Amino acid sequence: MTDNDDEETQSIMRPPNLLKALADASEQATKPQQEALQQLLTGATGATTSATPDLGNLSEQLGTMSQMATFKTRVQSGGRISIPDAEREALDIEDGDIVQTVVVPVKRKRDEDDE
Repeated sequence: MTDNDDEETQSIMRPPNLLKALADASEQATKPQQEALQQLLTGATGATTSATPDLGNLSEQLGTMSQMATFKTRVQSGGRISIPDAEREALDIEDGDIVQTVVVPVKRKRDEDDE
């Protein structure tokens, strides 16, 4: 290490210089995040830079997710399931509407011997 390197290190470590260095590093780290958030909120899907990731249609997907509900229900005779009143009301689902479901078994009522 040369004397010049030692002086430079001491200069950076002085409180005013250290604070400026930290502020610069923080700004460089948060700028891409701010740009990505701005893109997400505006729904922009244009060209991207190396600092701004391509979010595609993420804002559209988030909008779709706000129209989803997750709940547990029992399978009734004939394979029927019911959508609880609160979910139907929240999602504005009425009789005759077509909905998409994803079924994930949670707990089986039957014995393992029945298989």
